[in-house]
Amino acid sequence: MEDKALLAVAVAVLVVVLAKLKSLLAAKPKLNLPPGPWTLPLIGSLHHLVTSPSIYRAMRDLARRHGPLMMLRLGEVPTLVVSSPEAARAVMKMHDITFADRCLNATIAVLTYDGTDLSFQRIREEEAARFMQTLAAAAGAGATVDLTKMISRLINDTFVRESIGSRCKYQDEYLDAFDTAVRQTSVLTVADLFPSSRLMQVLGTAPRKALACRNKITRILEQIIREKMEAMDRGDKTAHEGLIGVLLRIQKEATLSTPLTNDAIVALMFRYLVDDSELVRDGADPVPAAMARAQAEVREAFKGKSTIAEDDLAGAELGYLKLVIKEALRLHCPLPPLLPRQCRETCQVMGYDIPKGTSVFVNVWAICRDPKYRDDAEEFRPERFENTNLDYKGTSCEFLPFGSGRRMCPGANLGLANIELALASLLYHSDWKLPNGVEPKDVEVWEASGLIGKKNIGLSLQPVTHIAPVNV
Repeated sequence: MEDKALLAVAVAVLVVVLAKLKSLLAAKPKLNLPPGPWTLPLIGSLHHLVTSPSIYRAMRDLARRHGPLMMLRLGEVPTLVVSSPEAARAVMKMHDITFADRCLNATIAVLTYDGTDLSFQRIREEEAARFMQTLAAAAGAGATVDLTKMISRLINDTFVRESIGSRCKYQDEYLDAFDTAVRQTSVLTVADLFPSSRLMQVLGTAPRKALACRNKITRILEQIIREKMEAMDRGDKTAHEGLIGVLLRIQKEATLSTPLTNDAIVALMFRYLVDDSELVRDGADPVPAAMARAQAEVREAFKGKSTIAEDDLAGAELGYLKLVIKEALRLHCPLPPLLPRQCRETCQVMGYDIPKGTSVFVNVWAICRDPKYRDDAEEFRPERFENTNLDYKGTSCEFLPFGSGRRMCPGANLGLANIELALASLLYHSDWKLPNGVEPKDVEVWEASGLIGKKNIGLSLQPVTHIAPVNV
């Protein structure tokens, strides 16, 4: 009798469990996910991404087989890859709010303080002039220079001055930590691929290295803030210059509904420098095929001047120079797959279900090189932008070097201002020769591995002074 009672209870429990499972299955119908390549246990789709030195190149090749809206699984992280203007428009415009969250993997979360981050004309002119004097000295010595490295230094010097207000004695230390942080975020680590695994978070070295970089950067920025505050208390008017000076003045006035703490200022400064420095690090190297026309335009526009000021640029006819910058950014997007977004809630895109929590890469590198929309898509031809209305504002999804929508790069306008003045100065003051024995076909244009569009090998050229720059 007792056995029968136990059997009856077991049957009843089984019926309840089966009913619960049935209701759960009924409540969660199978999703119609975008297509994607076959996956392996544990690593998911990662084995497909090692077929090319650059992840975004591998993503482009996979998308050609599986479609412009493709689902990958990077470790345990579901990842949507967008590879056409139509798909980009659906994600970044039609569903902009749904995909407005920034995807914070383990490494980026550490570096950006868990996502809590909230007219420099004279500075640009002074830094460009100082840069041209350095090149003139190299030209006088007949030296070959690493132009990529020098442009990177110019951009970094300019951004540091724009943010701090003056040259900074901690600059080299800061940039060393910053470069290390950038290298950490340009690869996918085990901690990023398996965010739910405590073991992987412990074993992964990238988050620890990222934390060390962040602590070093934080210490430097906190010291700069202290020195700025002390200078303000002394009545030093120059202390109000730069972004930090503006933020400290807002903090002192206490006009915001939410107090602006020093920690918030540090996080804001880090986010600002990350967005803006990587924006133009490798986007506008001079290209020999377009050199003569761009140089002739610049020299005609500024004929007779000993130096170029930003006001001169505003009133000059520099149509071809602007085309050169657009074409350079088309072929060499600073962040080829953009910074990843995250889906806030399950939605439908182009007939496919996208689950909540999916990471999203918009492969603008693939979009900008799509032969469906451009002839000779792999060739550098600035003329392709003539008679078009394509701009940098993300209005056309065929050209998105800085993204679009709510997550568009906030430093685009500032970065472009730095590029235009520097490039115009380079073309106006100097002629350029390849080192002895190097032919144009030998110039390396391949990107380094990772997620950032940084050149694998820097561009080395020999400057020849055409118009000597004036001393600063």
